[in-house]
Amino acid sequence: MFLTMKYYPFIIVLLLLGSCKKSNQKISPVVQNITESVYASGIVKSLNQFQVFSTVNGLIREIYVTEGDTISKGTALMKVLNESSALNTYNARLAADNAGMQVNSEKLNEAKLGITTAQNKMKDDSLLLWRQRNLWSQGIGSRVEYEQKQLAYKNSLAAYQVAGIHYRELKRQLEFASKQSQTNLKISSLQTGDYYIKAETSGKVYKILKEKGESVNLLSPVAIIGDAANFLIEMKVDEYDIARIRHGQRVLYTMDSYKGKVFEAMVSKIEPLMDEQSRSFTVKAAFVTMPATLYPNLSLEANIVIQQKEKVLTIPRNCLAGDSMVKLASGKMRKVVVGLMDYQKAEILKGLTAGDVIEEPAR
Repeated sequence: MFLTMKYYPFIIVLLLLGSCKKSNQKISPVVQNITESVYASGIVKSLNQFQVFSTVNGLIREIYVTEGDTISKGTALMKVLNESSALNTYNARLAADNAGMQVNSEKLNEAKLGITTAQNKMKDDSLLLWRQRNLWSQGIGSRVEYEQKQLAYKNSLAAYQVAGIHYRELKRQLEFASKQSQTNLKISSLQTGDYYIKAETSGKVYKILKEKGESVNLLSPVAIIGDAANFLIEMKVDEYDIARIRHGQRVLYTMDSYKGKVFEAMVSKIEPLMDEQSRSFTVKAAFVTMPATLYPNLSLEANIVIQQKEKVLTIPRNCLAGDSMVKLASGKMRKVVVGLMDYQKAEILKGLTAGDVIEEPAR
């Protein structure tokens, strides 16, 4: 939940002389500096902090790192047992062995033999046709016999050609099946490497989210990794204020871990997509001054400085009635023009002078 208050004080200033804490207490406007800022709650995050996911479903067999370890890119974090993937690899190897050209050489030899048989038949029919043609030219034999020999030769020639086509097609299919099965085996073997969950970048292991023996899937993170030494601030800014946030704006923040101390940062990134649940935007800031020791997810409260003015006429904010009226010591109400406001005070642009005396209106 975010504070609904539009402005929030960051640095507790000295109480204004003659502030209106008591009803009807009389004061005069004071010339001093004022800062307008936007409140934001936030946390510390490691630079490049991300969640690690498994690429396969299974059970964690081994965990090779512990929280706080500094690791390099490619370091194995966990080993995952995935029986179905292992069986797929085994099946792919069987298919590759069965589709190999050497295993299927007998099929090719059989096809070659078919070519030879068809070729021999074609030669025999060709010889018989030649003899029958000679006899027919001498007036020996019948035309039917000659045409039968001619038809037999054409059939054997076609059979020879078909045998050749069958051999070439069979060879093409076997070569394709062999290459395809080898490729599938390589893909399956590469997926075997997914049994090891590895770090995609160098950094520090901040959290192990699973234990040995637990199941993992593609949707649940197993660890959190981030930069070992560099951090940033991630803040949530209400949609009401986001239009006023700009890159490079000064950020003043405090932390419960370092009470009484104020640190400085600078707006470095404004994420453009609003979180629909919280109705807020994520704003990131780079450290200008920072505590000596930081950890991810430490909470903080921040004020993003929108603008500052020096030596302006101010009154306590609770002396305003309806944000535009003040009560004079005489009891009359006077309309004023208000400029900057923080949680405690408001700038008066018109309607009052330093010599005027006002009092807190009745509540």
